Amino acid sequence: MNKYALISVSDKSKIVEFASSVISNGYKILATGNTAKLLMSNGVSCEEISNYTSSPEVFDGRVKTLHPKIFSGILFRREVEEDVNQMNELDYGSIDIVCVNLYPFKKTAEKVGVTDSELIENIDIGGPSLIRAAAKNHNSVSVLTSPEQYDDFIQELNTGKISSETKIRLAVEAFSHTSEYDTFIVNTLENRFNLPKKNLRINLNESKVLRYGENPHQTASVYGDFFSYFEILHGKELSYNNILDLVAAVQIIEDFESTACAIIKHNNPCGVALSDTVLSAYEKALSSDTVSAFGGIVTFNKEVDEETAIKLNSIFLEVVVAPSFSEAAMSILTRKKDRRILKQLKKIKGEESTFRSIPGGVLAQSANNKVFESELKTVTVKEPENSELNDLKFAWTITKHVKSNAIVLVKNLQTIGIGAGQVSRIDSVKIAIMKAKEFGFNLENSVVASDAFFPFADGIQAFAENKISAVIQPGGSVRDNEVIDAANENGISMVFTGIRHFKH
Repeated sequence: MNKYALISVSDKSKIVEFASSVISNGYKILATGNTAKLLMSNGVSCEEISNYTSSPEVFDGRVKTLHPKIFSGILFRREVEEDVNQMNELDYGSIDIVCVNLYPFKKTAEKVGVTDSELIENIDIGGPSLIRAAAKNHNSVSVLTSPEQYDDFIQELNTGKISSETKIRLAVEAFSHTSEYDTFIVNTLENRFNLPKKNLRINLNESKVLRYGENPHQTASVYGDFFSYFEILHGKELSYNNILDLVAAVQIIEDFESTACAIIKHNNPCGVALSDTVLSAYEKALSSDTVSAFGGIVTFNKEVDEETAIKLNSIFLEVVVAPSFSEAAMSILTRKKDRRILKQLKKIKGEESTFRSIPGGVLAQSANNKVFESELKTVTVKEPENSELNDLKFAWTITKHVKSNAIVLVKNLQTIGIGAGQVSRIDSVKIAIMKAKEFGFNLENSVVASDAFFPFADGIQAFAENKISAVIQPGGSVRDNEVIDAANENGISMVFTGIRHFKH
């Protein structure tokens, strides 16, 4: 009984070398149309599957490998005498190696303007069937689905035998490959045809093993294409905490068109500012809390220039992220050999859903990409001035990114005090005021944002005592009238947003 290797690949990298090595180990090659043409044009002997099966490719290649002679050669049990006898009676060859990768559905789906018919034609049918058959019969068949597997496989094949451990590993990788392929097809078609998502399907490749997780005793990895969003230009490997913080920082600045800088520490902003220049935005953000910024993550939405780079080098920072860096800025920033410098390649805003693991499952929700629900509603006698209104909108945008309960004090488009993650809102109020005073800010005529309603008027009283002039909050408390009355009594303007920004 002849022994064959079946090759049918869309990604043809390294396939000529692979096929040549397989032949040198005593196998004959079966190949589909374009793969066969490539091999023969490079002097590699092979037989087209249509010739082997005496069944032509039909329907523009939709049917070519789906044939009993092919699947019998893969699936027959070599250890079962009856199966071997049947194969000999049928005069079928034994297909012991299956090397298949699939139609480029994902690449096709990502093309601008791809039609439904083009998308459907790139759903592979025969390929997954061949892979699954080979993986099912892995005791006897080796299945390869990626050029990255070829070198190690050939090295082992040259020893005269493929171990059972290798065959099992390749089989599991094959099932993972087809699972990922099917997952992407279903997710794409659901989105394309606006169909309800009844199942949560997450199938992502491990892209990076991290040194550890939140703490050194925890293991961690990155899955998916996170690194397509950022290019690491310089510095040490990113840590688990670095990644969480840089995402949080970038999410903030993507909410602004004006030149913005955000400094993040432990997933909370410690300083955010808008200004006319990158340097000014950074200096304002840094002055918001010069202590907490030490060891933080700094992000910009505009190019970092030489002057800003000089300032950035004046304190210890873990990561600096921007869409670009001037040549002079890079020469300065790279003097700190360990600090990570990242170039943001594309926006992260626009992700449709967020997920949190829970025992036995996952919590899923639509992403909080909305800042304002509708027009702001002034609920006090006093209306905010235009400058106050600009600060209120800025403060409100920041609260979306602060752990609840969140209180954000702002003056001149700069955070001057942030109270984050407290179990009572009044505690967040006290912390925000304390931080502002600690760094020498005059609270008079500053404004404040609260991510959720004030359950009592105590927060308003604290604002009045510090001459804070305006408040923005969702409203919706049973004590709204009490809170509004307190604002009126103290000459504070207050606007309601009608939308809440909890962040747990």
